[in-house]
Amino acid sequence: MAEGKIIEYIDQREIVLSVCLKDRGNRLQLLTLSNHEVSISPKRALVISSTTLDTSRSREELLKEMKVVENRRIDFMTKVAVQDLWELTHEENEAFTYEYLAHLSFGKNVTDDHISGLVRALFADKIYFKMKDGYFIPNSPDKVEQIRKARDATELREREINEGAHFLKEVINNRHHEDPPLKEKIIDILVQLALYGKDAPDFKVGKEMFSRAGIKDIGQARHLLVKLDIWREDENLDLHRLKIRIDFSEPALKEAEIVMKKEIDPSGREDLTDLSIFTIDGPFTRDFDDALSLQPIDEGYRLGVHITDLAPFIQVDGHLDREASARASSIYLPVDQIPMFPSTLSNNVLSLLKGFKRLAISLMADFDRDWNLKDYRFIPSIVRTERQLTYDQVSAVYADEPTFSALYQLSQALRQKRIANGALLIPLPEIHFEFDDNSGIRVRLIEQDTPAKIIVSECMILYNWLAAKFASETALPILYRSQEPPQERLFNDESDYIYYVFQQRRKLQPLFIDIIPQPHSGLGVEVYTNATSPLRRYMDLVVQRQIHSALLKKSPVYNESRLKELNLLIQQTLRDIDLMKRNQTRYWILKYLAGRINNTFNAIVFQRLKYKYLIILTDLLFVAELTSSLEFSPGEEIKVVVKRSDPRDDVLSLELAN
Repeated sequence: MAEGKIIEYIDQREIVLSVCLKDRGNRLQLLTLSNHEVSISPKRALVISSTTLDTSRSREELLKEMKVVENRRIDFMTKVAVQDLWELTHEENEAFTYEYLAHLSFGKNVTDDHISGLVRALFADKIYFKMKDGYFIPNSPDKVEQIRKARDATELREREINEGAHFLKEVINNRHHEDPPLKEKIIDILVQLALYGKDAPDFKVGKEMFSRAGIKDIGQARHLLVKLDIWREDENLDLHRLKIRIDFSEPALKEAEIVMKKEIDPSGREDLTDLSIFTIDGPFTRDFDDALSLQPIDEGYRLGVHITDLAPFIQVDGHLDREASARASSIYLPVDQIPMFPSTLSNNVLSLLKGFKRLAISLMADFDRDWNLKDYRFIPSIVRTERQLTYDQVSAVYADEPTFSALYQLSQALRQKRIANGALLIPLPEIHFEFDDNSGIRVRLIEQDTPAKIIVSECMILYNWLAAKFASETALPILYRSQEPPQERLFNDESDYIYYVFQQRRKLQPLFIDIIPQPHSGLGVEVYTNATSPLRRYMDLVVQRQIHSALLKKSPVYNESRLKELNLLIQQTLRDIDLMKRNQTRYWILKYLAGRINNTFNAIVFQRLKYKYLIILTDLLFVAELTSSLEFSPGEEIKVVVKRSDPRDDVLSLELAN
């Protein structure tokens, strides 16, 4: 019979001390130290003392004596050296009784209290021993290490949550706060939540941290990062998600310093510094990688397209090259500009700056007076830019200045030949954002079909086409850029040009890059590549290196296998960059519209969906949704009013104007 005996059992992961009031065989009625009566199965009894208490005494006296026993056992528990005990026993690979381990801990004479203290210590530790069927079994050293690491991680997690909750509570309530020791980790969790929400690796930790701080919405993570001056108000989250570096590594910067000091080697190059060479770019351009020249020759003209030659300066697989390949392209966003090379190079020694001698790969193309291509050649050259012009400057004088007038005629002839070969000309203005000091946003649409831009565009297309032609005819391995014919060619109604362009662009096949030369339907050429922007696009640098090696009678830098590897890297990175650009344009348009609530905008109905319409805001060239019960036809012009716009939540609500 167990009546009067002190019984310890486990409840909610804690050892509970009790005294048995009644032993009913299959159930034990117990009085716990907390003055509760419970009924348990005898199988749940962990330790049953050999001595008994007088249960006929008053409840108060019984509880008082139980408390004395509890304190005594806790005292013995603190004296158990669990790790030392494990060191003595783990190599024996046996299961040990409570009493045996108590003897190892306390010596020959052990009491119920010693045994209880031993059981409590090993149960509370949970690292060195596991309990099974009335025995303790030492864990293996590997298991001990695993448990210890898991416990350390749990303790660190709890500390992170508590520190983080307190820190965030202070921040959210605008109270002065000291930076917690684990601030770096707390910030990392905030960043995770802001970027990935429920998919964040530490989502559970972050959610619990927010809960203890009294913050219900994990969407507050971005706001907190702004408040802590970690992020800007309009932080580009895609830069973080795609892990795009804005700065350059120290080894890359040191390599750039070496490049800056490198002298030009003129050997094997034609000196073209006597030509009147000029650049045509935007007013804020600083990285000039292409320049033009046009000179009269017998019965025609010689066009020069000069591309800065990076091959002698950027070492293959060097630090600069590896970082450029990882970036794949310079990135031009409404707020941020992220160059592919450090500005000390792209805006200086590798740029075709006015008045400086530079190395180039020049295309010299001869045309007759009817603008038929008669001959062409690529040459390694030395050039010197004489004039640095903007698009607006050239467009203003092209009709009166003979060189630009002839260039414009040439570009129109080149364009017409491409159209005859199936090229699709569907340009739209480029959207441009301007910001003032008071956080105001202005949006401008910049025309792309100006005379100066047509000149530059056609000359670059010519260079890339002939570079691809040169490579394919000489079996030089390069990366080609191609496009299959559109699914359908639509009729161009000039009165609905924007609607036509949006519809036609939906019918285009995707561009693709491959080592096999194939037609580029959209441009109307039989082969095409990219080689005119080696400062801004890594593919152009790769192609330029191949052409450079061929012109200097050297072995190609890349074989086909390596080009395929680079292609995979380049294409994926370019897709990521393209997605980020679209997201950023959308963000800033929504931000612009957020400042124009209740303003009216012109729109064109683009497509009818099941319960709504897709429309084009024509002043912004922006596709949005409109819910309306009225009937509209695709291409119909309407007016809409902005009711709500939230760039962070990607929300735009429009209503039909009265």
